[in-house]
Amino acid sequence: MTLAFLIPGPLDQLTGGYLFERKTIDGLRAAGRTITVAELAGRFPAADDLARSTAAAALAGLPDGSTAVIDGLALPAFTDCLGAETRRLHLIGFIHHPLSLETGLRPDVAHAYAMLEARLWPLLSGIICPSAHTANAVKMNRVCADRVEIVRPGTAKATAGRPSKSAGPLELLAVGTVTPRKGHLLLIDALAQLRHLAWRLTCIGSLERDAATTAALRRAIAAKNLGDRILLAGERASSSLSAAYASADVFVLPSLEEGYGMVYAEAMAHGLPVIATTAGAIPDTVPANASLLVPPGDAAALREALRLVITDASLRARLAAGAAVAAAALPDWPTAVRHWAAALDRLVK
Repeated sequence: MTLAFLIPGPLDQLTGGYLFERKTIDGLRAAGRTITVAELAGRFPAADDLARSTAAAALAGLPDGSTAVIDGLALPAFTDCLGAETRRLHLIGFIHHPLSLETGLRPDVAHAYAMLEARLWPLLSGIICPSAHTANAVKMNRVCADRVEIVRPGTAKATAGRPSKSAGPLELLAVGTVTPRKGHLLLIDALAQLRHLAWRLTCIGSLERDAATTAALRRAIAAKNLGDRILLAGERASSSLSAAYASADVFVLPSLEEGYGMVYAEAMAHGLPVIATTAGAIPDTVPANASLLVPPGDAAALREALRLVITDASLRARLAAGAAVAAAALPDWPTAVRHWAAALDRLVK
């Protein structure tokens, strides 16, 4: 069986969704499957003319009976060609989270994405999602439950225990692309009201994908005189990212929506207490005994959760213990790839 992955842009991008795809492709190849990867050109998910033409060409170039896995971020580029190609190809959607739930979209744009996904999802042979939250969103759009599979991403397990905190400010870590959905501005507002406490924050994630949000974040940090306590580190490779987890004391990311939340799983795998929100799939990914979860967008609740974790060492220890328990139940990457392959085979069959 010919198996093609159709990816929006370069596969080596440093986000959770692209990591999931890289690990899946590498694992399938290691298991002996022949994989082709088409890195589609153009703008995504806006789907400009270049994106549409490269998407159509990628499908047209596949032999009859092939299976093509389409990343959900690229799906708008297939609007004109998807219906016709379903007659000769097995088309599988890899839907990380609905595009219409991205924070910061104009209402008309969010509505357009919702209508597009509601039209295109049912045309696919099947859909693989990282969580029940995303799967439920798909099934609410006329997609039969037996055509939807849930496969959680894998997690690289930390190999050593965490040293106890001895002195110095508490090291807070946020990992996520700087976009409105990740809640960085809310985090800065909350921490500004806790400047009397001893903490430092490192934010790892792309500063280029959303230049307007990055500029607003820099302005907020400067306006609150927090430049000496907050580091915007930009993207990091996996090796240095693991070191950042290992040197942190607490993980915090107040996202307004998550289709799974791989960074939360990675934080727990490194034994970190987690401060997050109840948005999307986060409560399913991060259990209560490992975290303090607050309502999305609630600055006062976020500030109080931060205050508690920063000032209460025993609370941090309890949450860290809960994180270790939760991490033990997370699938590693070989297991995740096996589950993904089995899900794909069921959908194609």
